[in-house]
Amino acid sequence: MHTPQQLLDIFNQALAAMPLDRQPRGLYDPVRYVLSLGGKRIRPVLMLMAYELYRDDIESIMPIALGIETYHNYTLLHDDVMDRADVRRGKPTVHRVWDDNSAILSGDAMLVLAYQLMSQARPQVLKDVLDLFTTTALEIGEGQQYDMEFEKRLDVSEQEYIEMIRLKTSVLLACALKLGAMQAGAPDADSRHLYAFGEHLGLAFQLQDDLLDVYGDFATFGKRIGGDILEGKKTFMLINALRLATDSQRADLEAWLQRPTDGSNPLACQAEEKIAAVTAVYDAVGVRQLAEAKIAHYFDAALDDLEAVALPSERKQPLLALSRSLMGRQS
Repeated sequence: MHTPQQLLDIFNQALAAMPLDRQPRGLYDPVRYVLSLGGKRIRPVLMLMAYELYRDDIESIMPIALGIETYHNYTLLHDDVMDRADVRRGKPTVHRVWDDNSAILSGDAMLVLAYQLMSQARPQVLKDVLDLFTTTALEIGEGQQYDMEFEKRLDVSEQEYIEMIRLKTSVLLACALKLGAMQAGAPDADSRHLYAFGEHLGLAFQLQDDLLDVYGDFATFGKRIGGDILEGKKTFMLINALRLATDSQRADLEAWLQRPTDGSNPLACQAEEKIAAVTAVYDAVGVRQLAEAKIAHYFDAALDDLEAVALPSERKQPLLALSRSLMGRQS
């Protein structure tokens, strides 16, 4: 079996060699650009690792791995347009290098390319592969829509939020693992357990991202601390702070959330002042401890799912080690 790093290297070589020689260049240059921006490539690596639990010829499913990464980057490209994001992985986003119309159209091409790659699945599992991928793609769109709708609400429940991040983030990790198992001819029960493993791991990872946005360290987190607060995102942290706050705490919290940080506005405050004030409410109501408990809950569930896969423990050790690494855990 390969290590995750070896699989990443093999995948990156295949990605660099992926033919994108159709015309016009104005459609495909943005595709090449967004695929060249790097990243952990965790979804194709998970797919290849799941496949290697049962078979060793990973080159035979490389088109499917390329398909899921192409699809993932398509969602990021369109997300950047919707969010008006200027930077992705330290580089200007596609719509900044080109324009909105080019970004949208090139994203559409990436979706079609992803399906073209997925259609190269083994004939005996082709329908199941396409059915799972299509369902996953629809779910991710549903999760994105929920996320957009939540921006306008202050009454989002924890249950609604968990479902949104399951759809927006977790199902693609789960899909990657199950696609690898399906291509390898794994027993149906193992495929289901690997899907659940990815689903629970994705929930734990996203909740940890919420936590680190408030309590993380910039040097290790890689993003500005407090970004979610400044954007008013409905995270696990904010939802539970609103739920647990006293009337006066809630009034203060809502007032701070509504204050702009645009210096041209007479009601504006400094960004760091806003982050500190909201974090103080989080501290007072104990949402950090709640988040840590929920993260542990989902991570433990993921470990139980992996344990249920009917293979020797040593065979599953690389997946276990990677999952711990993703969560920043040593044991």
